[in-house]
Amino acid sequence: MEEKLKAQSFRDLVVWKRAMELTVAVYRLTQEFPREEMYGLTSQVRRSVISIPSNVAEGQGRLNVGEFKQFLGIARGSNFEVQTQLEIARALKFGNAAMIDEAERLSHEVGKMLFGLIESIRDSSPTTKTAKPDH
Repeated sequence: MEEKLKAQSFRDLVVWKRAMELTVAVYRLTQEFPREEMYGLTSQVRRSVISIPSNVAEGQGRLNVGEFKQFLGIARGSNFEVQTQLEIARALKFGNAAMIDEAERLSHEVGKMLFGLIESIRDSSPTTKTAKPDH
């Protein structure tokens, strides 16, 4: 875990790189959404997906591990939003099914990476073991 926190830049984090791939995949997918969805699902899923690498980057730039973990949690929540919005797009038959599959695959990969990083921070930080659960 110490190695993960020694990253000189958020750009060194594999989870950030994969989240960027997910962001590009979602933007490409949503280019095919109906025009009338520009201010609906298109806008919402784009905001959610941008939040993932943005929060990883912001958290890595914070001064302590607790803040980093908090921002990783926000990124994880945004990732769940993206997964939900991709399911909605699939149900409405918006976009290319293969592109939705690829975005979902990337989202699940990012989700596993975020969970693993959060857990590794929790396991190594003595203050997080005794901290009260978030509400």
